Amino acid sequence: MPDSDSAPSAQAASDLRIAVFRLARRMRTQRAVDSMSDGQIAVLASLFVHGAHTLGELADHERVSAPAMTRTVNCLQDLGYLERSADENDGRKVVIDLTDEGRAVIDETARRRDAWVDAALAELDDDDRETLARAAEIMQRMATR
Repeated sequence: MPDSDSAPSAQAASDLRIAVFRLARRMRTQRAVDSMSDGQIAVLASLFVHGAHTLGELADHERVSAPAMTRTVNCLQDLGYLERSADENDGRKVVIDLTDEGRAVIDETARRRDAWVDAALAELDDDDRETLARAAEIMQRMATR
């Protein structure tokens, strides 16, 4: 059992949670399509990173119900960002994947978010940038726990 000097304080945990939430919220505003919801961007990003999925797999991955994912996918398909096709291994299944327009939205959103972070980092001194680089590594480890 760690001693009280090395145990994280509730205040430190709360401060980190709030800071991460505020930073993430600010970055989410940097997107290629202003009218697109966070959930819609998340679905496009998931397909971009992980490749084509069935509707059920997407719903599971995004931790939403199948009916909610159906609404999101239908909307994104109507906008031209997704396409459906028969599964090569099981013709009864439908696979959802990005169109070129969907990939372009994710590429542009990533570019805008990276530019926003880059500009914010440019305002910091070298020590703060090094601290944040180390924090990013630590946060990646925390996220995979």
